[in-house]
Amino acid sequence: MNQAAGQVLLGVVGFSAGFLVAGGVVALMIGLGIITRFIGVTHTADRIELFEDAVFLGAVVGTSATVFEVGIGGILPALVSSAVLGISGIFMGMFVGGWIMALAEVVNVFPVYCRRLGIVKGTSWIVIALAAGKVSGSLLHFYMRWGQG
Repeated sequence: MNQAAGQVLLGVVGFSAGFLVAGGVVALMIGLGIITRFIGVTHTADRIELFEDAVFLGAVVGTSATVFEVGIGGILPALVSSAVLGISGIFMGMFVGGWIMALAEVVNVFPVYCRRLGIVKGTSWIVIALAAGKVSGSLLHFYMRWGQG
């Protein structure tokens, strides 16, 4: 097999694997009810197309930034690129937090823990404390630049 045929084969395999992973992610999002939960919480059932477009756009931008290593430092001034990075970080954090909370809700983590610990009141404060701990831990992680080697 020559090099060009090998590259085409790798491209087809990579493209097919991408479709499989994307299908799995969409199936998990549907199974967990993330999008419908967001729509229910925000009372925006009349704008479902906006949610679909946002998920699609997020997937395309995220994939493009990962595959093509898109950088905004050379394109935009430092202040604007920092603002874009901060805003995108907030949205990414909200998305991942939504996934985590939806998964925890599906497997009934909170009711089981509350029942075992005998907690009757204050479960909303527990969830708020968990979220605040996650946010402060993430901010500390990024501020201290842990994992930078």
